[in-house]
Amino acid sequence: MSYQVLARKWRPKSFASLVGQEHVVRALEHALTEKRLHHAYLFTGTRGVGKTTLARILAKSLNCEQGVSPTPCGVCSACQEIDSGRFVDLLEVDAATNTKVEEMRQLLENAVYAPTRGRFKVYVIDEVHMLSSSAFNAMLKTLEEPPEHVKFILATTDPQKIPVTVLSRCLQFNLKQMTVPAIAAHLKNILAAEAIFAEPAALTLIARSAAGSMRDALSLLDQAIAHGAGRVEEALVRDMLGTVDLDYLYDIFDALSAGDAAAMLQVADAMAARSLSVELALQEMASLLTRVQVAQLAAAALPEVADDAARLMKLAGALDPEFVQLAYQIVVHGRRDLPLAPDETSGLVMTLLRLFAFRPQSDAAGRPSVTPAAPAQAPQRQAPKPDVRRVSDAAVRPAPVVPPASQPSAARVAESASAPVSVPAVVQPAAPAISQVPDATPAAPPSVDTGASTSASSVPDWHQLLSALQLSGMARELANHCELRRLDESSIVLRLSPVHRHLLMRAPQEKLQQVLGEHFGRTLKLSVEIGDVERVTPAESARQERQERQERAVAAIEEDEFVRAAIEVFDASPVESSIQPL
Repeated sequence: MSYQVLARKWRPKSFASLVGQEHVVRALEHALTEKRLHHAYLFTGTRGVGKTTLARILAKSLNCEQGVSPTPCGVCSACQEIDSGRFVDLLEVDAATNTKVEEMRQLLENAVYAPTRGRFKVYVIDEVHMLSSSAFNAMLKTLEEPPEHVKFILATTDPQKIPVTVLSRCLQFNLKQMTVPAIAAHLKNILAAEAIFAEPAALTLIARSAAGSMRDALSLLDQAIAHGAGRVEEALVRDMLGTVDLDYLYDIFDALSAGDAAAMLQVADAMAARSLSVELALQEMASLLTRVQVAQLAAAALPEVADDAARLMKLAGALDPEFVQLAYQIVVHGRRDLPLAPDETSGLVMTLLRLFAFRPQSDAAGRPSVTPAAPAQAPQRQAPKPDVRRVSDAAVRPAPVVPPASQPSAARVAESASAPVSVPAVVQPAAPAISQVPDATPAAPPSVDTGASTSASSVPDWHQLLSALQLSGMARELANHCELRRLDESSIVLRLSPVHRHLLMRAPQEKLQQVLGEHFGRTLKLSVEIGDVERVTPAESARQERQERQERAVAAIEEDEFVRAAIEVFDASPVESSIQPL
Protein backbone atom coordinates (compact mmCIF):
# COMPACT_ATOMS: atom_id res chain seq x y z
CA MET A 1 0.00 0.00 0.00
CA SER A 2 1.38 3.40 -1.00
CA TYR A 3 2.29 5.93 1.70
CA GLN A 4 -0.11 8.83 2.17
CA VAL A 5 1.47 12.12 3.16
CA LEU A 6 0.47 13.60 6.50
CA ALA A 7 -1.13 16.68 4.92
CA ARG A 8 -3.68 14.44 3.15
CA LYS A 9 -4.00 11.75 5.79
CA TRP A 10 -4.75 14.22 8.56
CA ARG A 11 -6.89 16.67 6.61
CA PRO A 12 -9.75 17.69 8.96
CA LYS A 13 -13.07 16.07 8.10
CA SER A 14 -15.31 18.05 10.46
CA PHE A 15 -15.58 21.52 11.91
CA ALA A 16 -14.56 20.18 15.32
CA SER A 17 -11.21 18.91 14.03
CA LEU A 18 -10.32 22.14 12.22
CA VAL A 19 -7.51 24.08 13.90
CA GLY A 20 -7.17 27.83 14.22
CA GLN A 21 -10.27 29.17 12.43
CA GLU A 22 -12.77 29.35 15.27
CA HIS A 23 -14.32 32.62 14.05
CA VAL A 24 -15.24 31.09 10.68
CA VAL A 25 -16.38 27.79 12.16
CA ARG A 26 -18.67 29.55 14.63
CA ALA A 27 -20.40 31.55 11.90
CA LEU A 28 -20.88 28.53 9.62
CA GLU A 29 -22.17 26.31 12.44
CA HIS A 30 -24.77 28.89 13.45
CA ALA A 31 -25.86 29.33 9.82
CA LEU A 32 -26.24 25.58 9.32
CA THR A 33 -28.09 25.11 12.61
CA GLU A 34 -30.57 27.90 11.87
CA LYS A 35 -30.81 26.97 8.14
CA ARG A 36 -29.74 30.50 7.15
CA LEU A 37 -27.75 29.36 4.12
CA HIS A 38 -26.17 31.86 1.77
CA HIS A 39 -25.86 30.98 -1.92
CA ALA A 40 -22.20 32.11 -2.28
CA TYR A 41 -19.28 31.98 0.14
CA LEU A 42 -15.79 33.45 -0.31
CA PHE A 43 -12.89 32.09 1.75
CA THR A 44 -9.72 34.21 1.70
CA GLY A 45 -6.33 33.64 3.30
CA THR A 46 -2.75 32.57 2.65
CA ARG A 47 -1.79 29.09 1.49
CA GLY A 48 -2.38 26.16 3.79
CA VAL A 49 -4.84 27.74 6.25
CA GLY A 50 -7.83 25.53 5.37
CA LYS A 51 -9.82 27.18 2.56
CA THR A 52 -10.40 24.03 0.50
CA THR A 53 -10.83 21.94 3.65
CA LEU A 54 -13.58 24.26 4.88
CA ALA A 55 -15.26 24.07 1.46
CA ARG A 56 -15.36 20.27 1.61
CA ILE A 57 -16.65 20.19 5.17
CA LEU A 58 -19.36 22.70 4.23
CA ALA A 59 -20.27 20.57 1.21
CA LYS A 60 -20.63 17.53 3.51
CA SER A 61 -22.81 19.51 5.92
CA LEU A 62 -25.10 20.49 3.04
CA ASN A 63 -25.35 17.02 1.43
CA CYS A 64 -25.09 14.60 4.37
CA GLU A 65 -27.80 11.96 4.11
CA GLN A 66 -28.65 12.60 7.78
CA GLY A 67 -29.74 16.13 6.92
CA VAL A 68 -28.27 19.64 6.85
CA SER A 69 -26.32 20.17 10.07
CA PRO A 70 -22.94 21.45 11.30
CA THR A 71 -21.99 17.89 12.26
CA PRO A 72 -22.09 15.63 9.16
CA CYS A 73 -22.08 11.94 10.00
CA GLY A 74 -18.99 11.13 7.95
CA VAL A 75 -20.13 7.52 7.33
CA CYS A 76 -22.87 7.91 4.73
CA SER A 77 -22.05 7.46 1.07
CA ALA A 78 -22.27 11.21 0.36
CA CYS A 79 -19.79 12.09 3.15
CA GLN A 80 -17.36 9.34 2.16
CA GLU A 81 -17.47 10.25 -1.52
CA ILE A 82 -16.86 13.93 -0.72
CA ASP A 83 -13.86 12.98 1.47
CA SER A 84 -12.43 10.89 -1.34
CA GLY A 85 -13.19 13.49 -4.04
CA ARG A 86 -15.68 11.31 -5.96
CA PHE A 87 -18.98 13.05 -5.19
CA VAL A 88 -20.68 13.84 -8.48
CA ASP A 89 -22.45 16.97 -7.20
CA LEU A 90 -19.26 18.53 -5.81
CA LEU A 91 -17.43 20.24 -8.65
CA GLU A 92 -13.97 21.53 -7.75
CA VAL A 93 -12.62 23.93 -10.37
CA ASP A 94 -9.08 25.28 -10.54
CA ALA A 95 -9.48 28.83 -11.82
CA ALA A 96 -5.75 29.04 -12.55
CA THR A 97 -6.17 26.55 -15.43
CA ASN A 98 -9.75 27.43 -16.39
CA THR A 99 -9.54 31.16 -16.86
CA LYS A 100 -11.39 31.63 -20.15
CA VAL A 101 -14.95 32.87 -20.49
CA GLU A 102 -15.94 29.83 -22.61
CA GLU A 103 -15.03 27.44 -19.79
CA MET A 104 -17.00 29.50 -17.27
CA ARG A 105 -20.06 29.58 -19.52
CA GLN A 106 -19.95 25.80 -19.99
CA LEU A 107 -19.70 25.37 -16.23
CA LEU A 108 -22.67 27.63 -15.54
CA GLU A 109 -24.86 26.05 -18.22
CA ASN A 110 -24.91 22.84 -16.19
CA ALA A 111 -25.90 24.74 -13.03
CA VAL A 112 -29.57 24.86 -14.08
CA TYR A 113 -29.85 21.07 -13.87
CA ALA A 114 -30.83 19.47 -10.58
CA PRO A 115 -28.18 17.60 -8.56
CA THR A 116 -27.75 13.92 -9.38
CA ARG A 117 -27.41 12.51 -5.87
CA GLY A 118 -27.01 15.22 -3.33
CA ARG A 119 -29.26 17.85 -1.88
CA PHE A 120 -27.21 20.70 -3.39
CA LYS A 121 -24.88 21.07 -6.31
CA VAL A 122 -21.76 22.72 -4.86
CA TYR A 123 -19.25 24.59 -7.03
CA VAL A 124 -15.84 25.09 -5.39
CA ILE A 125 -13.72 27.50 -7.45
CA ASP A 126 -10.17 27.68 -6.13
CA GLU A 127 -7.88 30.66 -6.81
CA VAL A 128 -10.87 32.50 -8.21
CA HIS A 129 -8.86 35.72 -8.63
CA MET A 130 -7.13 34.08 -11.65
CA LEU A 131 -10.30 34.27 -13.75
CA SER A 132 -10.34 36.74 -16.61
CA SER A 133 -12.55 39.83 -16.58
CA SER A 134 -14.84 38.26 -19.16
CA ALA A 135 -15.20 35.11 -17.04
CA PHE A 136 -16.13 37.21 -14.00
CA ASN A 137 -18.73 39.09 -16.02
CA ALA A 138 -20.16 35.83 -17.32
CA MET A 139 -20.76 34.48 -13.81
CA LEU A 140 -22.20 37.65 -12.24
CA LYS A 141 -25.86 36.94 -13.00
CA THR A 142 -25.74 33.31 -11.93
CA LEU A 143 -23.70 34.20 -8.84
CA GLU A 144 -26.29 36.78 -7.76
CA GLU A 145 -29.43 34.68 -8.41
CA PRO A 146 -28.44 31.02 -8.70
CA PRO A 147 -30.96 28.15 -8.70
CA GLU A 148 -32.03 27.07 -5.22
CA HIS A 149 -30.05 23.83 -5.50
CA VAL A 150 -26.71 25.56 -6.29
CA LYS A 151 -24.12 26.79 -3.80
CA PHE A 152 -20.92 28.59 -4.78
CA ILE A 153 -17.80 28.39 -2.60
CA LEU A 154 -14.97 30.58 -3.85
CA ALA A 155 -11.43 30.50 -2.47
CA THR A 156 -8.53 32.86 -3.09
CA THR A 157 -5.20 33.98 -1.70
CA ASP A 158 -5.52 37.44 -3.28
CA PRO A 159 -8.99 38.95 -2.74
CA GLN A 160 -7.82 42.39 -3.95
CA LYS A 161 -7.88 41.08 -7.54
CA ILE A 162 -11.53 40.06 -7.33
CA PRO A 163 -13.97 42.64 -8.76
CA VAL A 164 -16.14 44.36 -6.18
CA THR A 165 -19.20 43.22 -8.13
CA VAL A 166 -18.28 39.64 -7.21
CA LEU A 167 -17.31 40.47 -3.62
CA SER A 168 -20.67 42.13 -3.01
CA ARG A 169 -22.50 38.93 -3.99
CA CYS A 170 -20.59 36.68 -1.56
CA LEU A 171 -20.48 36.07 2.15
CA GLN A 172 -16.78 36.67 2.83
CA PHE A 173 -14.66 34.95 5.51
CA ASN A 174 -11.02 35.80 6.07
CA LEU A 175 -9.03 32.83 7.37
CA LYS A 176 -6.21 33.71 9.73
CA GLN A 177 -2.68 32.35 9.72
CA MET A 178 -2.06 29.64 12.29
CA THR A 179 -0.19 30.56 15.44
CA VAL A 180 3.02 28.75 16.38
CA PRO A 181 1.55 27.18 19.57
CA ALA A 182 -1.54 25.96 17.65
CA ILE A 183 0.59 24.35 14.92
CA ALA A 184 2.98 22.76 17.42
CA ALA A 185 0.09 21.33 19.47
CA HIS A 186 -1.53 19.88 16.35
CA LEU A 187 1.75 18.30 15.22
CA LYS A 188 2.18 16.80 18.68
CA ASN A 189 -1.27 15.16 18.50
CA ILE A 190 -0.55 13.76 15.05
CA LEU A 191 2.80 12.27 16.11
CA ALA A 192 1.20 10.77 19.20
CA ALA A 193 -1.34 9.04 16.97
CA GLU A 194 1.45 7.94 14.60
CA ALA A 195 3.56 6.68 17.57
CA ILE A 196 6.56 8.77 16.52
CA PHE A 197 8.95 10.29 19.07
CA ALA A 198 9.36 14.07 18.88
CA GLU A 199 11.05 16.72 21.00
CA PRO A 200 8.83 19.74 21.79
CA ALA A 201 11.57 22.17 20.72
CA ALA A 202 11.75 20.47 17.32
CA LEU A 203 8.01 20.88 16.80
CA THR A 204 8.29 24.57 17.70
CA LEU A 205 11.01 25.00 15.09
CA ILE A 206 8.83 23.37 12.45
CA ALA A 207 5.83 25.47 13.45
CA ARG A 208 7.84 28.70 13.20
CA SER A 209 9.27 27.71 9.81
CA ALA A 210 5.76 27.00 8.50
CA ALA A 211 4.95 30.75 8.74
CA GLY A 212 1.29 30.21 9.65
CA SER A 213 0.53 27.42 7.15
CA MET A 214 -0.62 24.09 8.54
CA ARG A 215 -0.02 22.35 5.22
CA ASP A 216 3.57 23.62 5.15
CA ALA A 217 4.03 22.43 8.73
CA LEU A 218 2.83 18.92 7.87
CA SER A 219 5.09 18.80 4.81
CA LEU A 220 8.07 19.85 6.94
CA LEU A 221 7.09 17.25 9.53
CA ASP A 222 7.14 14.55 6.83
CA GLN A 223 10.62 15.72 5.85
CA ALA A 224 11.80 15.80 9.48
CA ILE A 225 10.58 12.23 10.08
CA ALA A 226 12.50 11.04 7.04
CA HIS A 227 15.58 13.06 7.98
CA GLY A 228 15.61 11.69 11.52
CA ALA A 229 14.86 8.07 10.55
CA GLY A 230 11.55 8.05 12.37
CA ARG A 231 12.51 10.48 15.16
CA VAL A 232 11.94 14.24 15.31
CA GLU A 233 14.81 15.73 17.30
CA GLU A 234 15.72 19.39 17.69
CA ALA A 235 19.33 19.10 16.50
CA LEU A 236 18.34 17.17 13.39
CA VAL A 237 15.52 19.57 12.61
CA ARG A 238 17.90 22.52 12.93
CA ASP A 239 20.28 20.88 10.49
CA MET A 240 17.42 20.18 8.10
CA LEU A 241 16.01 23.70 8.22
CA GLY A 242 19.34 25.50 8.49
CA THR A 243 18.07 27.45 11.49
CA VAL A 244 20.33 28.97 14.10
CA ASP A 245 20.66 27.49 17.55
CA LEU A 246 19.59 29.98 20.21
CA ASP A 247 22.90 29.37 21.97
CA TYR A 248 24.64 31.31 19.20
CA LEU A 249 22.31 34.28 19.66
CA TYR A 250 22.63 34.31 23.44
CA ASP A 251 26.43 34.15 23.07
CA ILE A 252 26.31 37.17 20.76
CA PHE A 253 24.30 39.25 23.21
CA ASP A 254 26.38 38.08 26.18
CA ALA A 255 29.49 39.30 24.36
CA LEU A 256 27.70 42.55 23.49
CA SER A 257 26.81 43.14 27.13
CA ALA A 258 30.42 42.47 28.10
CA GLY A 259 31.70 44.90 25.44
CA ASP A 260 33.68 42.16 23.68
CA ALA A 261 33.47 42.71 19.92
CA ALA A 262 36.02 39.96 19.20
CA ALA A 263 33.81 37.37 20.93
CA MET A 264 30.83 38.48 18.84
CA LEU A 265 32.81 37.95 15.62
CA GLN A 266 33.98 34.54 16.85
CA VAL A 267 30.34 33.48 17.12
CA ALA A 268 29.74 34.78 13.57
CA ASP A 269 32.71 32.70 12.34
CA ALA A 270 31.32 29.60 14.06
CA MET A 271 27.96 30.15 12.34
CA ALA A 272 29.68 30.60 8.97
CA ALA A 273 31.65 27.37 9.54
CA ARG A 274 28.35 25.49 9.82
CA SER A 275 26.95 27.26 6.72
CA LEU A 276 23.98 28.55 8.69
CA SER A 277 21.64 30.94 6.92
CA VAL A 278 22.50 34.54 7.78
CA GLU A 279 19.01 35.72 6.86
CA LEU A 280 17.46 33.19 9.23
CA ALA A 281 20.02 34.15 11.89
CA LEU A 282 18.98 37.81 11.72
CA GLN A 283 15.34 36.75 11.70
CA GLU A 284 15.86 34.68 14.83
CA MET A 285 17.78 37.56 16.41
CA ALA A 286 14.87 39.95 15.80
CA SER A 287 12.50 37.38 17.26
CA LEU A 288 14.70 37.01 20.36
CA LEU A 289 14.86 40.78 20.82
CA THR A 290 11.07 40.90 20.62
CA ARG A 291 10.81 38.34 23.41
CA VAL A 292 13.40 40.28 25.45
CA GLN A 293 11.39 43.50 25.12
CA VAL A 294 8.19 41.69 26.14
CA ALA A 295 10.03 40.27 29.16
CA GLN A 296 11.15 43.79 30.11
CA LEU A 297 7.88 45.67 29.62
CA ALA A 298 5.11 43.05 29.79
CA ALA A 299 6.48 39.94 31.46
CA ALA A 300 2.97 38.63 32.17
CA ALA A 301 2.44 38.19 28.42
CA LEU A 302 5.27 35.66 28.08
CA PRO A 303 4.39 31.96 27.71
CA GLU A 304 4.29 30.17 31.02
CA VAL A 305 6.72 27.48 29.88
CA ALA A 306 9.83 28.19 27.84
CA ASP A 307 13.03 26.17 27.59
CA ASP A 308 15.20 29.28 27.62
CA ALA A 309 13.20 31.26 30.20
CA ALA A 310 16.16 31.67 32.58
CA ARG A 311 18.53 32.91 29.88
CA LEU A 312 15.83 35.17 28.47
CA MET A 313 15.21 36.89 31.81
CA LYS A 314 18.96 37.25 32.40
CA LEU A 315 19.37 38.92 28.99
CA ALA A 316 16.36 41.15 29.66
CA GLY A 317 18.03 42.38 32.82
CA ALA A 318 21.37 42.98 31.12
CA LEU A 319 20.10 45.08 28.19
CA ASP A 320 18.62 48.55 28.42
CA PRO A 321 14.99 48.66 27.15
CA GLU A 322 15.72 51.62 24.89
CA PHE A 323 18.73 49.84 23.41
CA VAL A 324 16.60 46.76 22.70
CA GLN A 325 14.40 48.92 20.49
CA LEU A 326 17.44 50.28 18.68
CA ALA A 327 18.98 46.82 18.36
CA TYR A 328 15.75 45.49 16.84
CA GLN A 329 15.85 48.20 14.17
CA ILE A 330 19.53 47.51 13.47
CA VAL A 331 18.88 43.77 13.03
CA VAL A 332 15.80 44.29 10.83
CA HIS A 333 17.64 46.77 8.62
CA GLY A 334 20.65 44.46 8.49
CA ARG A 335 18.43 41.67 7.20
CA ARG A 336 16.86 44.01 4.66
CA ASP A 337 20.28 45.14 3.40
CA LEU A 338 21.72 41.63 2.96
CA PRO A 339 21.24 41.66 -0.85
CA LEU A 340 23.40 44.80 -0.98
CA ALA A 341 26.24 43.36 1.11
CA PRO A 342 29.37 41.93 -0.60
CA ASP A 343 28.38 38.55 0.87
CA GLU A 344 26.12 37.26 3.63
CA THR A 345 28.94 36.90 6.16
CA SER A 346 29.99 40.53 5.64
CA GLY A 347 26.40 41.62 6.13
CA LEU A 348 26.19 39.71 9.42
CA VAL A 349 29.55 41.04 10.65
CA MET A 350 28.61 44.65 9.91
CA THR A 351 25.27 44.22 11.65
CA LEU A 352 26.98 42.84 14.76
CA LEU A 353 29.55 45.65 14.73
CA ARG A 354 26.76 48.19 14.35
CA LEU A 355 25.13 46.74 17.46
CA PHE A 356 28.48 47.05 19.25
CA ALA A 357 29.03 50.64 18.06
CA PHE A 358 25.64 51.81 19.31
CA ARG A 359 25.66 49.91 22.60
CA PRO A 360 25.06 52.03 25.72
CA GLN A 361 27.97 52.69 28.02
CA SER A 362 27.84 53.18 31.80
CA ASP A 363 29.32 55.76 34.14
CA ALA A 364 31.00 54.96 37.43
CA ALA A 365 27.64 54.64 39.18
CA GLY A 366 26.42 52.08 36.63
CA ARG A 367 23.98 54.47 34.97
CA PRO A 368 23.62 54.42 31.18
CA SER A 369 25.67 57.23 29.71
CA VAL A 370 27.49 57.88 26.50
CA THR A 371 30.80 59.52 27.28
CA PRO A 372 32.70 60.16 24.05
CA ALA A 373 36.45 60.13 24.06
CA ALA A 374 38.08 63.50 24.53
CA PRO A 375 39.04 65.07 21.20
CA ALA A 376 42.55 66.14 20.36
CA GLN A 377 43.83 68.99 22.48
CA ALA A 378 42.75 72.26 20.98
CA PRO A 379 45.22 75.13 21.06
CA GLN A 380 44.73 77.11 24.25
CA ARG A 381 43.81 80.73 23.91
CA GLN A 382 46.41 83.14 25.16
CA ALA A 383 45.15 84.62 28.42
CA PRO A 384 44.87 88.40 28.13
CA LYS A 385 47.27 90.46 30.18
CA PRO A 386 45.76 91.89 33.34
CA ASP A 387 44.56 95.45 33.25
CA VAL A 388 46.26 97.03 36.29
CA ARG A 389 43.83 99.89 36.47
CA ARG A 390 40.82 97.59 36.33
CA VAL A 391 42.28 95.25 38.92
CA SER A 392 43.09 98.11 41.22
CA ASP A 393 39.59 99.46 40.92
CA ALA A 394 38.21 96.02 41.72
CA ALA A 395 40.36 95.84 44.81
CA VAL A 396 38.86 99.11 46.09
CA ARG A 397 35.29 98.67 44.86
CA PRO A 398 33.65 95.25 45.42
CA ALA A 399 31.92 93.63 42.46
CA PRO A 400 28.14 93.87 42.43
CA VAL A 401 26.23 90.83 43.70
CA VAL A 402 23.72 89.38 41.25
CA PRO A 403 20.42 88.58 42.99
CA PRO A 404 19.30 84.95 42.78
CA ALA A 405 16.23 85.81 40.70
CA SER A 406 18.18 87.69 38.03
CA GLN A 407 19.74 86.01 35.02
CA PRO A 408 22.82 87.29 33.16
CA SER A 409 22.33 88.21 29.55
CA ALA A 410 23.80 86.18 26.69
CA ALA A 411 26.28 88.98 25.97
CA ARG A 412 27.44 88.97 29.60
CA VAL A 413 27.92 85.19 29.56
CA ALA A 414 29.88 85.35 26.33
CA GLU A 415 31.97 88.21 27.67
CA SER A 416 32.72 86.36 30.90
CA ALA A 417 34.14 83.42 28.92
CA SER A 418 37.10 85.50 27.77
CA ALA A 419 37.37 88.33 30.32
CA PRO A 420 39.75 88.10 33.30
CA VAL A 421 38.37 87.61 36.78
CA SER A 422 38.74 90.77 38.87
CA VAL A 423 41.09 89.85 41.74
CA PRO A 424 43.85 91.86 43.45
CA ALA A 425 47.02 91.83 41.37
CA VAL A 426 49.20 91.24 44.41
CA VAL A 427 47.39 88.00 45.21
CA GLN A 428 46.74 86.25 41.89
CA PRO A 429 47.22 87.16 38.21
CA ALA A 430 44.19 87.45 36.00
CA ALA A 431 42.94 84.22 34.38
CA PRO A 432 40.08 83.37 31.98
CA ALA A 433 36.72 83.05 33.73
CA ILE A 434 34.78 79.81 33.61
CA SER A 435 31.39 81.05 32.47
CA GLN A 436 31.02 82.52 35.97
CA VAL A 437 29.16 85.65 37.00
CA PRO A 438 31.54 87.86 39.07
CA ASP A 439 31.11 87.26 42.77
CA ALA A 440 31.63 89.65 45.63
CA THR A 441 34.19 87.25 47.16
CA PRO A 442 37.45 87.44 45.19
CA ALA A 443 38.86 84.18 46.59
CA ALA A 444 35.99 81.97 45.32
CA PRO A 445 37.24 78.65 43.84
CA PRO A 446 37.04 78.21 40.06
CA SER A 447 34.87 75.06 40.25
CA VAL A 448 31.14 75.64 39.83
CA ASP A 449 28.64 73.15 41.26
CA THR A 450 24.94 73.58 40.76
CA GLY A 451 24.05 71.55 43.84
CA ALA A 452 21.97 72.85 46.67
CA SER A 453 25.03 74.05 48.55
CA THR A 454 26.03 76.48 45.79
CA SER A 455 24.54 79.93 45.80
CA ALA A 456 22.48 80.97 42.83
CA SER A 457 24.74 83.93 42.18
CA SER A 458 27.59 81.62 41.08
CA VAL A 459 25.56 79.42 38.75
CA PRO A 460 25.83 80.12 35.03
CA ASP A 461 22.43 80.31 33.41
CA TRP A 462 22.08 77.31 31.07
CA HIS A 463 19.23 78.98 29.13
CA GLN A 464 21.28 82.05 28.30
CA LEU A 465 24.38 80.00 27.63
CA LEU A 466 22.58 77.87 25.04
CA SER A 467 21.36 80.97 23.24
CA ALA A 468 25.02 81.95 22.73
CA LEU A 469 26.06 78.54 21.38
CA GLN A 470 25.98 77.64 17.70
CA LEU A 471 24.03 74.38 18.03
CA SER A 472 21.53 72.69 15.75
CA GLY A 473 19.87 69.35 15.14
CA MET A 474 20.10 66.56 17.68
CA ALA A 475 22.88 68.31 19.62
CA ARG A 476 20.59 71.27 20.37
CA GLU A 477 17.72 68.89 21.14
CA LEU A 478 19.89 67.10 23.71
CA ALA A 479 21.11 70.36 25.26
CA ASN A 480 17.57 71.78 25.48
CA HIS A 481 16.40 68.80 27.57
CA CYS A 482 19.34 68.93 30.01
CA GLU A 483 20.19 71.00 33.07
CA LEU A 484 23.68 72.08 34.07
CA ARG A 485 24.92 70.27 37.16
CA ARG A 486 28.64 71.07 37.37
CA LEU A 487 31.26 73.03 35.46
CA ASP A 488 34.97 73.22 36.27
CA GLU A 489 38.25 73.71 34.47
CA SER A 490 38.24 70.38 32.62
CA SER A 491 34.72 68.93 32.68
CA ILE A 492 31.05 69.75 32.45
CA VAL A 493 28.24 67.55 33.78
CA LEU A 494 24.65 67.72 32.51
CA ARG A 495 21.60 65.88 33.78
CA LEU A 496 18.94 64.41 31.48
CA SER A 497 15.51 63.22 32.55
CA PRO A 498 14.93 59.45 32.11
CA VAL A 499 11.98 60.12 29.77
CA HIS A 500 14.42 61.69 27.28
CA ARG A 501 17.20 59.14 27.56
CA HIS A 502 16.66 58.20 23.90
CA LEU A 503 18.59 61.39 23.09
CA LEU A 504 21.75 59.83 24.53
CA MET A 505 23.55 59.20 21.27
CA ARG A 506 27.25 59.53 20.66
CA ALA A 507 27.26 62.00 17.76
CA PRO A 508 25.10 64.73 19.42
CA GLN A 509 27.18 64.57 22.60
CA GLU A 510 30.44 64.86 20.69
CA LYS A 511 29.08 67.90 18.86
CA LEU A 512 27.86 69.50 22.12
CA GLN A 513 31.23 68.84 23.79
CA GLN A 514 33.07 70.42 20.85
CA VAL A 515 30.90 73.56 20.83
CA LEU A 516 31.19 74.02 24.59
CA GLY A 517 34.98 73.66 24.38
CA GLU A 518 35.17 76.25 21.62
CA HIS A 519 32.93 78.61 23.59
CA PHE A 520 35.02 78.46 26.77
CA GLY A 521 38.34 78.29 24.96
CA ARG A 522 39.56 75.10 26.59
CA THR A 523 39.10 71.34 26.37
CA LEU A 524 36.05 70.15 28.31
CA LYS A 525 34.98 66.57 28.92
CA LEU A 526 31.21 66.26 28.70
CA SER A 527 29.31 63.74 30.84
CA VAL A 528 25.54 63.25 30.81
CA GLU A 529 23.91 61.58 33.80
CA ILE A 530 20.38 60.21 33.93
CA GLY A 531 18.15 61.50 36.72
CA ASP A 532 15.26 63.74 37.64
CA VAL A 533 15.98 67.34 36.71
CA GLU A 534 15.55 69.94 39.45
CA ARG A 535 15.19 73.03 37.28
CA VAL A 536 13.13 73.98 34.27
CA THR A 537 15.02 72.90 31.17
CA PRO A 538 15.19 75.11 28.07
CA ALA A 539 12.86 72.71 26.26
CA GLU A 540 10.28 72.87 29.06
CA SER A 541 10.60 76.64 29.23
CA ALA A 542 9.96 76.90 25.48
CA ARG A 543 6.96 74.60 25.80
CA GLN A 544 5.47 76.71 28.60
CA GLU A 545 6.02 79.85 26.55
CA ARG A 546 4.26 78.30 23.53
CA GLN A 547 1.37 77.21 25.73
CA GLU A 548 1.01 80.70 27.20
CA ARG A 549 1.05 82.26 23.74
CA GLN A 550 -1.58 79.79 22.58
CA GLU A 551 -3.77 80.53 25.59
CA ARG A 552 -3.47 84.26 24.95
CA ALA A 553 -4.39 83.74 21.30
CA VAL A 554 -7.46 81.67 22.21
CA ALA A 555 -8.52 84.27 24.78
CA ALA A 556 -8.12 87.05 22.21
CA ILE A 557 -10.30 85.17 19.70
CA GLU A 558 -12.97 84.44 22.28
CA GLU A 559 -13.08 88.10 23.35
CA ASP A 560 -13.53 89.33 19.78
CA GLU A 561 -16.98 90.89 19.37
CA PHE A 562 -17.66 89.24 16.02
CA VAL A 563 -16.72 85.81 17.34
CA ARG A 564 -18.82 86.25 20.48
CA ALA A 565 -21.79 87.27 18.37
CA ALA A 566 -21.36 84.19 16.15
CA ILE A 567 -21.17 81.96 19.21
CA GLU A 568 -24.39 83.40 20.62
CA VAL A 569 -26.34 83.37 17.33
CA PHE A 570 -25.28 79.94 16.04
CA ASP A 571 -24.59 78.26 19.39
CA ALA A 572 -21.08 77.55 18.07
CA SER A 573 -17.73 77.11 19.70
CA PRO A 574 -14.25 77.89 18.32
CA VAL A 575 -11.95 75.05 17.36
CA GLU A 576 -8.88 75.75 19.48
CA SER A 577 -6.60 73.60 17.32
CA SER A 578 -7.24 75.96 14.40
CA ILE A 579 -6.08 79.03 16.35
CA GLN A 580 -2.43 79.92 15.90
CA PRO A 581 -0.65 82.71 17.80
CA LEU A 582 0.89 85.47 15.69
